[in-house]
Amino acid sequence: MIMFFKKNKKNKKVKVKEKKAKQLTINPRKKLVLSLWILLGISFSFAIYKHFTAIDTHTIHENTIVERELRDTNSIENFVCEFVKVYYAWNGNEDELEERQEALENYLPEDLLSLNSIMLDSDITTTSSIRNVQIWSIDQQTDNDFDVTFSVTQRITEETEEDEEETIHTAFEIRVHVDEQGDLVIVNNPTLTTIPSKSLYQPTPLENDNSIDSDTREEIDEFLSSFFTLYPTASQSELSYYIEDNILPAIDREYIFLELIDPVYVQEDENVRATVTVRYQDDITQSNQLSQYDFLLIKNSTWKIIE
Repeated sequence: MIMFFKKNKKNKKVKVKEKKAKQLTINPRKKLVLSLWILLGISFSFAIYKHFTAIDTHTIHENTIVERELRDTNSIENFVCEFVKVYYAWNGNEDELEERQEALENYLPEDLLSLNSIMLDSDITTTSSIRNVQIWSIDQQTDNDFDVTFSVTQRITEETEEDEEETIHTAFEIRVHVDEQGDLVIVNNPTLTTIPSKSLYQPTPLENDNSIDSDTREEIDEFLSSFFTLYPTASQSELSYYIEDNILPAIDREYIFLELIDPVYVQEDENVRATVTVRYQDDITQSNQLSQYDFLLIKNSTWKIIE
């Protein structure tokens, strides 16, 4: 038996899902990163630009050295010496005292002339003569002012029945002004001061180097004795056999070599340092001439003075 079925067709509504448009969203942190990359690119580009267009600059540090101009002080020295010979010499004769005062006009301005008019009384009983004048220092204070330290040795004679004499040595300082024309004037009175005296310094005595054997010492003694015997009358060409580079001048004097006094020899690398006093006899003065030398010696085939 055949059965028939009928399809029941129904209108089915098909629901089509509408796809929503995707929205592009940017993370705010990504914006910051992007901005930083852009800034970095601009900075890098600017750096490259500056590298190729920049002008090299160098900071120069200049040290300014101020050197005081050296001036010829011979005129100052001579001016002061002549002044001292007038200022510190006198006698009790009234006319000569007036001449002395007039002579001081060549050295002193009016105010100092007036001041020094009372230095010597008209009834003074001493006479002063100059034995020696020494200039010890000339120190520039300004462009035109110089402080001069000097000493004067006077022989003072007291006019008594025995005419007593005394020698005095005194140091003073004065200031000298030099104008633009080179003329000089003393602008302050001699003022007592001090001058250098003997120092207490004692040099360290030299000692022989024990590493130098006795044979070497004898060789050097013989070499130096031969050299100093020849030296006083030797020509420069003759000296070249003993010394290098003309380090000693020819003296052409009739000295007679007598001895080496206390020679000291010290090893310096391959060379020997010789310090020695040489005693010569001077027939003209009949005195002994004691000369001191400090040599550097080298030995090749023979000994030679190289310094």
